[in-house]
Amino acid sequence: MQNIKADLSTHPLVNWNGPLGLPDFRAFSDADFAPVFDAALAAHEVEVEAIAESPESATVENTLVALELAGDALSKVSAIFWCRAGAHTNDTIRALERDISPRMARHVSAIFMNAALFARIDALYEKRASLGLDAESDRVLEKTWKRFVRGGAKLGPDAKERLAKINEELAGLGATFGQNVLADESSWALFLDEADLAGLSDALKSAMAEAAEGRGEAGRYAATLSRSIVEPFLSSSERRDLREKVFEAFTRRGENGGETDNGDVVRRTLELRTEKARLLGYDTFAALKLDDTMAKTPQAVQELLQPVWRKAREKAAEDEKELARLAAAEGHNHAIAPWDWRYYAEKRRAERFAFDESALKPYLALENVVAACFDVANRLFGLTFEEQVGIAAWHEDVRTFLVRNAEGSSRGVFLADYFNRPSKRSGAWMSALQSGYKLGAGKSPIIYNVMNFAKPPKGRPALLSMDEARTLFHEFGHALHGLLSDVTWPSIAGTAVSRDFVELPSQLYEHWFTVPQVLEKFAVHVDTGEPMPKELLEKMLAARTFDAGFATVEFTASALVDMAFHSLAEAPEDPLGFEAQTLAELEMPDAIAMRHRTPQFLHVFAGDGYSAGYYSYMWSEVLDADAFRAFEEAGDPFDPETAEKLRRHIYSAGGSADPEELYTAFRGRLPTPEAMMEKKGLA
Repeated sequence: MQNIKADLSTHPLVNWNGPLGLPDFRAFSDADFAPVFDAALAAHEVEVEAIAESPESATVENTLVALELAGDALSKVSAIFWCRAGAHTNDTIRALERDISPRMARHVSAIFMNAALFARIDALYEKRASLGLDAESDRVLEKTWKRFVRGGAKLGPDAKERLAKINEELAGLGATFGQNVLADESSWALFLDEADLAGLSDALKSAMAEAAEGRGEAGRYAATLSRSIVEPFLSSSERRDLREKVFEAFTRRGENGGETDNGDVVRRTLELRTEKARLLGYDTFAALKLDDTMAKTPQAVQELLQPVWRKAREKAAEDEKELARLAAAEGHNHAIAPWDWRYYAEKRRAERFAFDESALKPYLALENVVAACFDVANRLFGLTFEEQVGIAAWHEDVRTFLVRNAEGSSRGVFLADYFNRPSKRSGAWMSALQSGYKLGAGKSPIIYNVMNFAKPPKGRPALLSMDEARTLFHEFGHALHGLLSDVTWPSIAGTAVSRDFVELPSQLYEHWFTVPQVLEKFAVHVDTGEPMPKELLEKMLAARTFDAGFATVEFTASALVDMAFHSLAEAPEDPLGFEAQTLAELEMPDAIAMRHRTPQFLHVFAGDGYSAGYYSYMWSEVLDADAFRAFEEAGDPFDPETAEKLRRHIYSAGGSADPEELYTAFRGRLPTPEAMMEKKGLA
């Protein structure tokens, strides 16, 4: 074991000696990950065993603190590896991901099922009232005890062994699911020529030209399966046959009957999840997952989703008639198909508000939207962001920012990876190379955002759609949740909160994008620098809830199918058949598809992060709509007193208290759904 410690103490995957406390990404290769994982796993096992077998009686210091601080080397190599696996993968990383995912699951299971270790945690938990703990420490002890119980600590030997095998297999299935989706996304492209581009904006043509060149087809245009290309293509291409091809390819990712088909992966995943729930004493996997959330029960989730679903479906039905009218005016008598909706919705937007999405893009340059994110963070929380040029990261596109507090002290580091590439999985996300906490020597946060915006040609700025600009604000809201973390314990730092609370800081931050004084300052023309004309700004703000029925049906259908899968006592033999049956029972409109169909539903099947939890975006939307009203009631979107309460109780608090307590401390009460329904245009 001495050699392991020596190796880990000097290896750049663990000994981070790059600028700003970052790892030096130039100092290691893909081949280094496997041996460092081996050493780090072994080192963590030794640390855990030393805690479990200590001859001293359990104390907070020698058990809970020691456990929280153990495994630092494993945390470091894991953080870099999972960043690479999502944002810049290759064959070597993918192969190791398939191997390390089940190994990590096995390792974690062994910790939670360590009888001697649980006995020490259990002893502390039983006498916690007499330990004199502060509120945060008491919560950490309670959450740790519950994690052990849900991890199988109280099961008999045979059940423990079975649960460990289930967790191991689920981890491997999650890795396979994500890799299959990425393989389908990166391998498919529809190459087009100038004659095929009728209706497309210059910005979209440029992005498609860049995508084609990157795939060895210089001089042509590629419609890829990046959402940043798919959605504008479906919104603007006059070629219905091409819209259908792109839509079908996009919605059939992971469903091709070949090596990357996810049908069996989903079926087996659902089987194992239901078995896991039964082993742990729950009727369904949804009941297990919701036990430690704000919602608490599947019934509470349904009580939120069903009324919204009914209103959204009614609104979408009204809107579909309008789209059919526009199609008929062009001489088409076909029903509105899913590949038609965005196209005719854009025409309807232009008719109703006298502008279309392409008119906004020149005023939404990526650099300006990033600057707006930073400016809002400065006005609310006093943060400043200083770009550091020349620091190597996992890809040359990654940008690095030193984050400072209002008085100039260092707050942390923020990294941003904005552009789509074949080596990156789809979507947008926030994660941490390192969380910020104060236990032991403490650590400052190193937070990153990953996006999939279309990369413009060299020398030209990236232009965003309204949805993309909101997405950037959304993920930056998550980043602030990590950067502003001000807690003692690592396990509750930053975004380590219940799944249906974690989206509050991100969705709330979206509100500031459409604050008029923010748009007036940053929505300036990319070429002239002129601010967005007042008339266009007013139209854009008036159109905020345009097509709300469509957007809400898309999302809510996915949330309801997710909940339906995981509320079953027995997994379905045919998951895609069950998806179709569930949508039929919901009376899903034929003209709209789920935002995430089952074979590509990464939130739910590439790991279990949002399994039985996709509803949480809407749960948090109830919170964020009500939370922003606090600023409206104060008469100032940057009201200092409200901002300070927001920082203290939401953005900085991590999981230090129950979410209901944190929200009530900020707002003075719990929210009601009315503000959310108004925000969505469904009231």
